[in-house]
Amino acid sequence: RVSFMNNQKPQKPTLSGQRFKTRKRDEKERFDPTQFQDCIIQGLSETGSDLEAVAKFLDASGAKLDYRRYAETLFDILVAGGMLAPGGTLADDMTRTNVCVFAAQEDLETMQAFAQVFNKLIRRYKYLEKGFEDEVKKLLLFLKGFSESERNKLAMLTGILLANGTLNASILNSLYNENLVKEGVSAAFAVKLFKSWINEKDINAVAVSLRKVNMDNRLMELFPANKQSVEHFSKYFTEAGLKELSEYVRNQQSIGARKELQKELQEQMSRGDPFKDIILYVKEEMKKNNISEQTVVTIIWSSVMSTVEWNKKEELVAEQAIKHLKQYSPLLAAFTTQGQSELTLLLKIQEYCYDNIHFMKAFQKIVVLFYK
Repeated sequence: RVSFMNNQKPQKPTLSGQRFKTRKRDEKERFDPTQFQDCIIQGLSETGSDLEAVAKFLDASGAKLDYRRYAETLFDILVAGGMLAPGGTLADDMTRTNVCVFAAQEDLETMQAFAQVFNKLIRRYKYLEKGFEDEVKKLLLFLKGFSESERNKLAMLTGILLANGTLNASILNSLYNENLVKEGVSAAFAVKLFKSWINEKDINAVAVSLRKVNMDNRLMELFPANKQSVEHFSKYFTEAGLKELSEYVRNQQSIGARKELQKELQEQMSRGDPFKDIILYVKEEMKKNNISEQTVVTIIWSSVMSTVEWNKKEELVAEQAIKHLKQYSPLLAAFTTQGQSELTLLLKIQEYCYDNIHFMKAFQKIVVLFYK
């Protein structure tokens, strides 16, 4: 019996058990933006153009519909009336609604009311913030596909949403698209956008927002390379009724030019370039960037004083300062040809000596040196 059992082939194991059904919540839902669009458009047809009712409908629908998944479709409908095809056109076979930004009246009051709809929706469903930002970036790239009136409405709405903080100024990067810039679409759109932004806030608030995203020095890029000058920018936006924006850009350009001048001056001094070459360079920069002699003399003073490691002992620093400044006095003399420039320099010396306590006793000697 033992030998018989040993000769039998062992049976292969078999797998048996219950087959589990996939739970409904674990099944991957099919992505169907068309069905989502139909639900939203059906709801909007019931609210009509009452934007208070629209906001309430959108608030309630977020609990039933998957806004997270269909954010792009949702915002396409609210802006353009239906899902947008690449390039910014509405597909002919799609259902559409007139309860949207593009079908609304082209005035600031209407766009302010629409901005409230977006504000309430994003405040209620915070996760839509990123999707909305992406949507606006996309819409800006599609500008050529929209009519002039649609572009104007979108520009006003964007300006209002930038003013109230719903959007970040980084979305303006889309306006630097080469084709939009080349055809003048970017600059025309920017006029309407900045008008509504400044209307809601002021130029100082706009400047702060632009500075935060390093766009304060990029506004001239709204024009093609051959038109990127302060004069062209200033003329275009002043004629469009945005003188404060023109002055802001002119001021920014001047600040940039002054910083560049100081940096180059310090490099020339550290190399020991002849004063005649330095004077020639500075005069050219003054002319090119419309910088006054008073501004230049303060830049030269700062540059001259920053090229030295000053002695910490008060009794030695005066002697060191006189020796150093005597060497650079021809350079300072070249840019104090007016009484106002002399007074500006005198005040700069006074401030410097006050801020650097070791120089207090050197003040009188420096003034006498320059007087001579």
